[in-house]
Amino acid sequence: MTGAGRPRLSTKKRPGDTAREEILDAAAELFTTRGFTNTSTRVIAEAVGLRQASLYHHFATKDDILDALLSGTVDAPLAVAQRIRDSQAEPATQMYALAYFDSGQLGASTWNLGALYLLPELRSERFETFCDHRYTLMGLYAAIASDTLDQLDAERRPGTEDLPFRLVETVVNARADRENGRSDPTADAAGIAAAALRVLGWTGDVTALHESAEALLESVVGIVEDGLALHRS
Repeated sequence: MTGAGRPRLSTKKRPGDTAREEILDAAAELFTTRGFTNTSTRVIAEAVGLRQASLYHHFATKDDILDALLSGTVDAPLAVAQRIRDSQAEPATQMYALAYFDSGQLGASTWNLGALYLLPELRSERFETFCDHRYTLMGLYAAIASDTLDQLDAERRPGTEDLPFRLVETVVNARADRENGRSDPTADAAGIAAAALRVLGWTGDVTALHESAEALLESVVGIVEDGLALHRS
């Protein structure tokens, strides 16, 4: 049984503890491989092994599925960024920690959902909340970058504060290139976090920063994950 609606058409096909999670996993694969426009709710339901009517017990429209997927890519890094920004850690450690966490989760996710950020459908009011959250995350990146520039007494050029966020999102393009056949290795999360500091003027070793950033994340991420799980339940 799906927990809502009619019985399954087949045995369990997708990872996930609930039918909702299975639907999201199937939609994530289909949206990122076939395209959002070319994927219908019927196709998603078939990929899960559900009747289409059962899918509608969990999501009223295909846009609702897309919104849930996109929100899942930004809610955790936004909450982590807010806690990092409120911490007592020095700005350079905050910057490294945020870039390290965010690029790590973008790279480790099963499907490359960041590739959906450029969909024209996201310009509609339906996705306004997701876009606002993403811009808030971008603003936190810029604020931490600005603090880091102050700490380093580094030169400020127009747009410098935006560079760490842009560097992190190169993970999305790198994954897309790899999925399209490019075999060249790409930077890992630690490499991107170090690069985010370099573009702000950091010239020293990042080993100590990496250790302090991991300690900061250890104190932050568990709290955020518990809060998000409680919100979803």
